[in-house]
Amino acid sequence: MARGISRRGLLIGGGAAVAAGAAGYAAQDELTRWWWRLPGVEKPRTDGAVDHPGAEWIAASSANWRRADRPGDYAVDRVVVHVVEGSFADARTVFRDPVHRAAAHYVVREDGRVAQFVRELDVAFHSGNRRFNERSIGIEHEGFVDRPAGFTDALYSASARLTAGICARYGIPVDRGHIVGHVEVPGTDHTDPGPHWDWERYLRLVRAAA
Repeated sequence: MARGISRRGLLIGGGAAVAAGAAGYAAQDELTRWWWRLPGVEKPRTDGAVDHPGAEWIAASSANWRRADRPGDYAVDRVVVHVVEGSFADARTVFRDPVHRAAAHYVVREDGRVAQFVRELDVAFHSGNRRFNERSIGIEHEGFVDRPAGFTDALYSASARLTAGICARYGIPVDRGHIVGHVEVPGTDHTDPGPHWDWERYLRLVRAAA
């Protein structure tokens, strides 16, 4: 220890350095986000394009998502699994309704068909937590949490292929820390995908698809 500098002084100085470093990273992160919002630098887009091969494009109301340029402005490191508590038609109706103020990126049907409502570039209002929305892709599944028969083989398989593709695109680990249920999002009051969602089977299918 250098002469004339107390241990307490070093601790205070070290804490100040850590705080300054954290503030610097936060400022850099915010600068990066603003950079992608400047005219002419956003990623190229094509109307009606989908991120998952074979998905049907159905545009959600613009009131139910926010334009972004992920992962340039927000890193994507989570997939959030939802259950509609209704049919595919129900999800389509509310996601296209500007009063609803919520939509997921995808909906997977019981027969395995996949529809995309919001581009992965953009922030969908699906989890009830702004920070989670910014960092995640939301996948709804047709059905009800208390009706496990609705979680068909076709639904599991199609959803697993979808999640495997998302994880590959963004380098997301295939584990329960990064593929989570809506119920696990901080601050949420939702219970989906519910106790009948077979997480062990789902992750096994995602890994096989990857």
